[in-house]
Amino acid sequence: MQASPSIVIRPAAEHDEHTLARLATLDSRSELTGPALLAEVDGVAVAALDLRDGSVAADPFARTTELVDLLRLRARGLAAARGSGDSWRSRALAIVRRPQAARC
Repeated sequence: MQASPSIVIRPAAEHDEHTLARLATLDSRSELTGPALLAEVDGVAVAALDLRDGSVAADPFARTTELVDLLRLRARGLAAARGSGDSWRSRALAIVRRPQAARC
């Protein structure tokens, strides 16, 4: 019997700088510049969502489509929790509503 993977969605912290840089390098993109959310599978970060511009850095060798959806859902929840009228909320909602290319 195969155990289900442990998935964690969390805010990136200062100590995650190298993790965010690693994901950006793997994804052949520039580093994320804003506050970010990380998606971890069994303790390994495989995707990150920049909360300023909605861009994603993800490990191309991992299945991340559903994880990116979870990151966007979490961003939406955080924005809603901060209350209406907040500029951060408006930016986060725009991020999660922006269509992105599918990633396997």
